[in-house]
Amino acid sequence: MNVRFASSGPLKGRISPPADKSISHRAALFAAMASEPVRVRNYLDAEDTNSTLAAVRDLGAIVEVRADELLIRGGGLRNAQPPGHAIDVGNAGTLMRLLPGWLSFQAGSSFVLDGDASIRRRPIDRIAEPLRLMGATIEATEQRFPPFTVHGARLAGIEYELPVASAQVKSCVLIAGMTTERTVVVEPVASRDHTERMLLGAGAPLERERDRDGVYRTAIGDADELELELIEVPGDLSSAAFLIAAGVLVPRSRLLIEGVGVNWTRAGFLRILERMGAIVVGDVEPDGAFGPLEPVADLDIRNGSLEGTVVEPEEVPLAIDELPLVALMGCFAEGETIVRGAGELRVKESDRIATVVGGLRGLGADIEATEDGFVVRGTGGLRGGIIEAHGDHRLALLGAVAGLASREGVEVVGMEAAAVSYPGFADDVARLV
Repeated sequence: MNVRFASSGPLKGRISPPADKSISHRAALFAAMASEPVRVRNYLDAEDTNSTLAAVRDLGAIVEVRADELLIRGGGLRNAQPPGHAIDVGNAGTLMRLLPGWLSFQAGSSFVLDGDASIRRRPIDRIAEPLRLMGATIEATEQRFPPFTVHGARLAGIEYELPVASAQVKSCVLIAGMTTERTVVVEPVASRDHTERMLLGAGAPLERERDRDGVYRTAIGDADELELELIEVPGDLSSAAFLIAAGVLVPRSRLLIEGVGVNWTRAGFLRILERMGAIVVGDVEPDGAFGPLEPVADLDIRNGSLEGTVVEPEEVPLAIDELPLVALMGCFAEGETIVRGAGELRVKESDRIATVVGGLRGLGADIEATEDGFVVRGTGGLRGGIIEAHGDHRLALLGAVAGLASREGVEVVGMEAAAVSYPGFADDVARLV
């Protein structure tokens, strides 16, 4: 489906972004592991998160869809039921990487995971390695790709240092560690901590500390059961980021984006924008904060001029999904915008370094790729043109925002990919123009 986004007049009004995708995935998974029914409010209704609901149903959970919430009745930590067919994760990379943590300790049971063509190109070796060290058996296509099989076992605790900061890999290991005496995950830099907060809220024996060198150590021990009554999913900052970018870039815009999750481990994009001179006002959680609750705030966005900046490797995990937007903002900024240490972008739904650089260059950007990022030389704006989504929801949404801020508009080829995380983006924008 091709959709054209014309150069826009001012965007004005109040809007709530879609529910948080990362937290929705975790809410469904942990609810299915809980010993008692769990209510989930504001669960994201999108392709990726619906794949997670289908997966937990396959594993024996009962999911009741009510008018304003989900009620999920799971079978407990150790009672996932093999469905007798492959579990289809669709395009959901988070589901593909977190679910094996749970399945790995279902001793005596085996589970096959598969997905769409994009998922079959995404490696699983970074979760397979620690799970194998703990005692699970993982059989993968060509040793590292889906479809793959998880053979559950009685697991042993390990201390595992992440070779690359990754909330998904960390979460997988922590979930698997819930049936060990003690498992420790060591992070050289912080990554998203939604899993830790939800486990803490569910009563799991989890501890987190940061040493003098800034290294995070998160430990978890044997959990008899998880107890969660209600999970409230906040608005998704990664989806709101596209509205924020549009509000900053489109002349004379003023937006109030309501109910956004502002967990500091997700707010790297806001800190980058602040350095660039963007006008974004809101009560963002202080760096280093930790607890069982997800902080929420309203964000006041205004159009303004931008300056180039440098995004260093330690910032990347806290803004990984928004880095394509940093490239877009750099096109409108004065000077150079450089992103370093973002090699993780090459193994997302697309090679996001190649697709973002190629896509924006086709719209008139002065941008070049590096091995682990990109360099953008600001030209004051974009001409416009055509951009291919490559089946990547964030690239589709990037093209839409580029169109609103460009001189001639942008046609997005494959806009249907946006349904993975933000199916109503075009309608929301239409209400704000």
